[in-house]
Amino acid sequence: MLDEHDRRLTALVRPSDYRNPAPASKYDLVVIGGGTAGLVCAAGAAGLGARVALVERSRLGGDCLNTGCVPSKAMLRSARLVAESRRGPALGVQSSAHADFPAVMARMRARRADLAPADSAERFTSLGVDVFFGSASFSGPRSVSVGSENDRGRSELRFRKAVIATGSRPILPDIPGLSGTPFLTNESVFDLTSQPRELAVIGAGASGCELAQAFARLGTRVTLIESGAHVLPREDREAAAIVEASVRADGADVLLGTQVAAVRWAEGRFAVECGTRTTSADALLVATGRAPRVEDLGLEMAGVASSREGITVDDRLRTSNERIYAAGDVCSRYKFTHAADAMARIVVRNALFFGAARMSSLVIPWCTFTSPEVARVGAAGDEAAASEAEPITIPLSSVDRAVVDEATDGFVRVHHRKGRIVGATVVAPDAGDLISAIALVMRYGGSLADLSSAVFPYPTFSIALRQAGDVYRRSAVTPRLKTALRYYFQVFR
Repeated sequence: MLDEHDRRLTALVRPSDYRNPAPASKYDLVVIGGGTAGLVCAAGAAGLGARVALVERSRLGGDCLNTGCVPSKAMLRSARLVAESRRGPALGVQSSAHADFPAVMARMRARRADLAPADSAERFTSLGVDVFFGSASFSGPRSVSVGSENDRGRSELRFRKAVIATGSRPILPDIPGLSGTPFLTNESVFDLTSQPRELAVIGAGASGCELAQAFARLGTRVTLIESGAHVLPREDREAAAIVEASVRADGADVLLGTQVAAVRWAEGRFAVECGTRTTSADALLVATGRAPRVEDLGLEMAGVASSREGITVDDRLRTSNERIYAAGDVCSRYKFTHAADAMARIVVRNALFFGAARMSSLVIPWCTFTSPEVARVGAAGDEAAASEAEPITIPLSSVDRAVVDEATDGFVRVHHRKGRIVGATVVAPDAGDLISAIALVMRYGGSLADLSSAVFPYPTFSIALRQAGDVYRRSAVTPRLKTALRYYFQVFR
């Protein structure tokens, strides 16, 4: 049953009394998908004077607003406060906090509804966008058919250009017994109103680690199961080890190198069989990645090529039909909200103005919002080692702010070739903010020397960036140069 917050959300992003408009004779841009990429495309094109249609099969806002970034980070905020209270004695403060799970989830839904106006049907119609709710499929290389839930029936939208921005969906592993059980994914976990006593999480990627840690901090007994050798398989191994230790310290049991052989459901409980061990839980979260959502789009009718990786696009985000573009999770390995936003801006320039903006020009960082956060940009970990880039590592124990904040479990690691930054990993409380500074330097061809000469406020974690630059500059002082300098000072002393 929907509470007041969900009713407020639904009234904004999927209003029950909404009626699809009569379609225009032709649109400059038809956008399929109302998530981040689609909304940015629609708002950007309409703001430039284009006639735009936006089609969404479910709720506007996509995964980010409804089942991803917004609800997860709201939940993580509450969990972080609980964890901070438990660390009070180390800071000379006697305190404790008890999580009220229903209240935590109610707050999450309230914050989600608070942010919904920016993605609402009302806002986009006020921008001049024709918003259609219903399933969309191509009926030809220049037209989209929309199945409506109101009395207008199906609508035919003719276009000059179109963009596919249908996002992604959870990948469901082929585990015997899983199908047909009431397991959770990111699309359903935030519907919980009562707290699971025991939660098993399959998959220790970003979502799996974030939610496992959050539920553990809120008082659920959590078992995190990962088939790989370490959590966060895409990240630097040392970074992953720090996150694993933190998740364990928060009370979760972490099983690595463990394949799930079968899942059984009986009498309201799950039995997750992993070799000789069986984990019992009253809730099961599957967090094993995401796959592009390309089903039922009629791609063959439009001559749009796709593969298991999603819609096939070139560097300008054009599909095999030069009138149709794609943006976001449906065509990119960077399945992040900020990447979808950046790609949408490329599509608007290229589709409407014969632009030449390229995906390859983007420098895309990302962040896993565990405690501590893990952020990355460019080549890092094994990838950086394979490219023969040199690492410079600054442990947080050498950063004054980290010492006084009792947050020394982490580091800033920058990979470079002769000072030119090719990638970085940051493990810190606000790693997502720190990595943004490095990404900006990389985007404009900067170097470690630029970090050394930049002025950062003291005492902040950003001092670690300057320290990395200082280490590089000191390494440039070779023994031969030192000899020459000694001679110089002797002459002019």
